[in-house]
Amino acid sequence: REGEVGKEEVHLPPRAWTPLHVHASLATGPRQKNSAFYEIRTYDIKPSKMKDFVELVNKYFHLRTAHSELVGFWSAELGAMNKVVHIWKYEDFAHRTAVRHALANDKDWQGKFISAALPLMEKQHNEVAYLVPWCQIGKPPKEGVYEWVTFQMKPGGPALWGEAFRAAINAHINTGYTKLIGVFHTEYGLLNTVHVIWWNESPDHRAAGRHSAHEDARVVAAVRDSVRFLESQQNMLLMPLPCSPLK
Repeated sequence: REGEVGKEEVHLPPRAWTPLHVHASLATGPRQKNSAFYEIRTYDIKPSKMKDFVELVNKYFHLRTAHSELVGFWSAELGAMNKVVHIWKYEDFAHRTAVRHALANDKDWQGKFISAALPLMEKQHNEVAYLVPWCQIGKPPKEGVYEWVTFQMKPGGPALWGEAFRAAINAHINTGYTKLIGVFHTEYGLLNTVHVIWWNESPDHRAAGRHSAHEDARVVAAVRDSVRFLESQQNMLLMPLPCSPLK
């Protein structure tokens, strides 16, 4: 850059510019270093048909899991009613396309499950999400219940809120009353959404742990720091179905 002062030229040293594409690649923070993603499916079931739907899943869902990996399948007990949630893992989008094509041509799956299940549903919803880079799918120590917490974060992605959010999660982990199963950040669906899954031994065990955590100064401080990036949150208590790998 050059300028003039009177009649003398002044040569300023060149500024160090960072290439624009570097900023773009880090705009929402790092992700897992592989192409694997998770499809989260939520079905609202007709109130009078929930029992029928669960029985259908228990009888025929092995036909579906023959095609791709099921992470977990739950029904909502508290925080929602007549709702089921299930998570599928795919290696990449080509893998999902191949699986969906195979399912469409699987006569047993279509005839025994889909044709019977669709009339029992009120609506279906799906999202695509990635695990945050500092999280892997956890395994519960034994059978229990699951808390599904959904956080709607301010726009900006993990580059904006990731550090504070991770600190709040770790503060809860360090109390020891609960086990983290997974933290998912949406790629398709409602953006800037984070789903966190916790395992607890029982609803009462979870309640006692929460009360204790609210009196822990470390948890309180971490949560206060993270809520400045939060727009809303909601949770559900989920019960695993027999077909669920996460019990």
